[in-house]
Amino acid sequence: MTGQSRAILFILLGMLCISVNDMGIKLLSGDYPLHQMVFVRSGIGLAICLVLLRAEGGVALLHTDRPLLHGLRAGLIVTANMLFFAALSVMPLGVATALFFVAPLFITLLAIPVLGEPVGRYRMGAIVVGFVGVGVMMAPGVDWGEIGRASLLLPVLAAACYAGMQVLTRKLGARSAASAMAIYIQSAFLLVSLGFFVVAGDGRFADGVEHPAAVFLLRAWVWPAAGDWWLFGLLGVMSGAIGYCLSMAYKHGTASVVASYEYVALPLAIFWGWAIFGEVPRPVVWLGIALIAGAGLYVFARERAQDRALASARPIRRG
Repeated sequence: MTGQSRAILFILLGMLCISVNDMGIKLLSGDYPLHQMVFVRSGIGLAICLVLLRAEGGVALLHTDRPLLHGLRAGLIVTANMLFFAALSVMPLGVATALFFVAPLFITLLAIPVLGEPVGRYRMGAIVVGFVGVGVMMAPGVDWGEIGRASLLLPVLAAACYAGMQVLTRKLGARSAASAMAIYIQSAFLLVSLGFFVVAGDGRFADGVEHPAAVFLLRAWVWPAAGDWWLFGLLGVMSGAIGYCLSMAYKHGTASVVASYEYVALPLAIFWGWAIFGEVPRPVVWLGIALIAGAGLYVFARERAQDRALASARPIRRG
């Protein structure tokens, strides 16, 4: 198997794991706080990544001469994840996933002032089309009911955080083993979730809060029901697999080629939304999804045609 074929296999596996992870979090979001789920999934994921680290070369791979960069990267990934997971608690899987896919457009825009990368009129036009897709889904005439139009900003803000992290990484040129990168991220998730537990684990800040996403973030920790333990375990396995698969994909393949396969996550999210939650996107949502996905794929196609690995051709999803 060639390096590019191996990369495509890893990115497809990574997208499948991401979709299963998101589905599991949405299933549990009505009963457990987000920071409890993050703590359990990251603890299991960290154990898996430590095993992979040993297979790749051992503890020595964890050494880095840029700890602050890795800390900042991990912090931005954690923020992006927390915002996206909060979005999953209040909106359909397909909607949240589609809105998150504006990240490549944010990355391309940030690459202009931060990296000095040229962006021609065609790709700039694609960026405009993509954000029009966001506008279509958030238009005043679209009734989102109890979700609230403002909640649609959660995955968009998550995408912006992720874009900032990717541009920073490209600028500073951070590199590390796939398992080591995954361990940095899982460790950050553990620290943040423990911080949430210390500050808000008893649920005192959830009193009087009405918005479902805020309740999801602030409700008290509870002992999982017997029938839910397998879901927590599944989240942990997916967490470890996601970071490793994405790192391996971009290690072995051309970024602009691999990144285009990440859009497999969109139909997977729509499938899980329909199969598990009975969510069927409305016509306006389909239009927004088409505009956002079309714009992102066009950006990747332009980069591949020009044989350039620009900042937007980076991993677009979460650890």
